[in-house]
Amino acid sequence: MSLDITADAVARLVAAQFPQWAHLPVAAVSHGGWDNHTFRLGDELLARLPSVGAYVAQVEKEHRWLPVLARHLPLPIPEPVAMGSPDDGFPYPWSIYRWIDGHQAGGAQISDLTHLAGDLAGFLGALYAIDASDGPIPGKHNFFRGGPLDTYDAQVRESLSALAGEIDATAATATWDAALASTWDDPPVWVHGDVAPSNLLVLDGRLRAVIDFGCTAVGDPACDLVIVWTFFEGESRDVFRRSLPFDDATWARGRGWALWKSLITLVEDRQAPASAAHRFGWRSSSRAIVDAVVAEHRPLELTRRCASVSGWS
Repeated sequence: MSLDITADAVARLVAAQFPQWAHLPVAAVSHGGWDNHTFRLGDELLARLPSVGAYVAQVEKEHRWLPVLARHLPLPIPEPVAMGSPDDGFPYPWSIYRWIDGHQAGGAQISDLTHLAGDLAGFLGALYAIDASDGPIPGKHNFFRGGPLDTYDAQVRESLSALAGEIDATAATATWDAALASTWDDPPVWVHGDVAPSNLLVLDGRLRAVIDFGCTAVGDPACDLVIVWTFFEGESRDVFRRSLPFDDATWARGRGWALWKSLITLVEDRQAPASAAHRFGWRSSSRAIVDAVVAEHRPLELTRRCASVSGWS
């Protein structure tokens, strides 16, 4: 169960553990996240508190690795300032970060979506180039982002069964099976793990910062490609693709990650109607994303079959 954290409770935590900031006003941040509660602390800081125990391991990980990553990246990322301890007022470790000005991309006015796509691809390219030899491997701490897709095989097939009357489940299954058919065989790279519009800050219409590295790990970068189908379109989608030198198999796994996320969200929305665009900043509905991912796979699969029949491969 998610903890209900108020600004008054955060003010008490800050005063007890960091008295040097006790005089700063505390205010909840609109759309401050789902995994964490976020509060503005004065003009230059923010407090971030895990909403449930599943996100606790991310606190120490971000404090350990964000300063390392920041030195190599072309855009700002969260800067940890202090780590709070559990106490009677809050049961988990928590963080204070530097405040970064900007608005979430999903609700921001973006002057040039194609330029943003290029900037984001450049940021991710720089992230993938950072030495990953000692980084954390995918696991429960990041919900296996960067790990093998088959971690979510049962969940996807349950969702496909539940949605059989609403989507083309046969085509979606073929798309999913194609995604499972390959693995990342190159050395692991740093991945963000949750490249969603809600984790991109835009200022004056341009990409300002990338935030929320709770799902970061070292592994397969395919999980970072989901934004192709959830946010970009037309020329911006093409620019993002061209700017990242991945093979067809990696893009197929990217479609798998997008299919998993949109399927489970579509099932959740049937039970408790909500807007994915509101939660994650998506430009399209969960159903539309499922359809787009499947539609992209279909001609690729047809080409493969024709090539096999004709003896081209």
